[in-house]
Amino acid sequence: MYNRILLPVDLNEEASWEKALPVALTLCRTFGASLQIITVLPDYRMPMVGSYFPSDFAEKARNGLKEVQQRFVAEHVPDDIEVQATVVDGSPWEAIIKAGKRINADLIVMASHTKRKLADYVIGPNAEHVVHHSKQSVMIVR
Repeated sequence: MYNRILLPVDLNEEASWEKALPVALTLCRTFGASLQIITVLPDYRMPMVGSYFPSDFAEKARNGLKEVQQRFVAEHVPDDIEVQATVVDGSPWEAIIKAGKRINADLIVMASHTKRKLADYVIGPNAEHVVHHSKQSVMIVR
C-alpha cells in the first residue's frame, strides 16, 4: 500500500517526531516502505532578512543541520529501515508538500503540535496547511 513515507522532523522540537516517528517506522516495516526524513531550513535569502546574515550563512546552516540530521537518523532509525534524510529550504508546509511531490511519497506522517505559538494563530499550523494542500495522503499523529 505504501512505498515511500515522508516524515518531516524539526530537530529543535522533539514534539515534531517523538510520536510520529514510531508510527512511521511501524508503517515502513508493515508495508516494506522506505522512509524519507526531511528537515526544513527557513529561507534566509529574502532581501529584507538576508541582509542581516553573513553571505555564507545559509550554506553553513545547511551543513550544520545535515550533521545534526545524520546524528538523529543514526540514533533513532533502526538499521532495518531504508532511510534517506534531506534538508530542504523554504516555509515548512510548502517545503513538505514540494518534497512529497519530488520523491513521489505515498504518505506524509506528521505530528500534531499541541503547543500553540503566535505564528500558529496568524498563519495556521503547518500540519493543517499540509493536510489542506497536499495531493498525497497525510496522517496526523497526536
